[in-house]
Amino acid sequence: MTAPVIAVVDDDVYIGDMLQELLTREGYEVLRAYSGTETLLLLESRKPDLILLDLMLPGLSGEAVLPHLAGMPVIVLSAKAGVEEKVSLLLGGAADYLTKPFDTRELLARISVQLRKRSREQRVYQHKGMVLSLEAREVRVDGRAVRLTRTEFAILKLLMQNPKQVIPKSRLLDQLSEETPDCVESSLKVHVSNLRKKLREAGAGETIEAVWGIGFKLAD
Repeated sequence: MTAPVIAVVDDDVYIGDMLQELLTREGYEVLRAYSGTETLLLLESRKPDLILLDLMLPGLSGEAVLPHLAGMPVIVLSAKAGVEEKVSLLLGGAADYLTKPFDTRELLARISVQLRKRSREQRVYQHKGMVLSLEAREVRVDGRAVRLTRTEFAILKLLMQNPKQVIPKSRLLDQLSEETPDCVESSLKVHVSNLRKKLREAGAGETIEAVWGIGFKLAD
């Protein structure tokens, strides 16, 4: 199973390093950003499962970045302890708020709660007329079931989980190696081609776009 990805957004290198060491030890994959602008650039290539967001960042502040993080659970970590500040951020889209300094055990517990909640919510993915259900392990196009192999389903799942991102071939292969053993670099194009054909025949049109030299993405 793929480790959850957590983005640590904090310009304080000491705190960022401490959080990265803590989260890595707990089995999470950690991404780092040191400013609001860098966070937005990061999100163009990766979509973390959760974000730990400081407020006092150089350039764009945490408050300014928060509206761009819709759809992702955000735990604000800040020295600002005012109730009004907390209420404003929670109403503005933050999932939780923890005042610095904090107990790392409490932080880990809050992260676990948010990831469990996200896991329960993210069981169905939709893109145009396609609906992918993890629970039923099926894909439907305009209500009609499409028979996919295990590998084809895994490829489409990763693309639909990251609908605006180009997924590098290396990341696809890493993910697929955990879910299905029959996909290697030499056969990836064949699996993608077969998947495209099945979706096209089901009426979904051209759904997967190859980005030369990088990987694949869902077609707009």
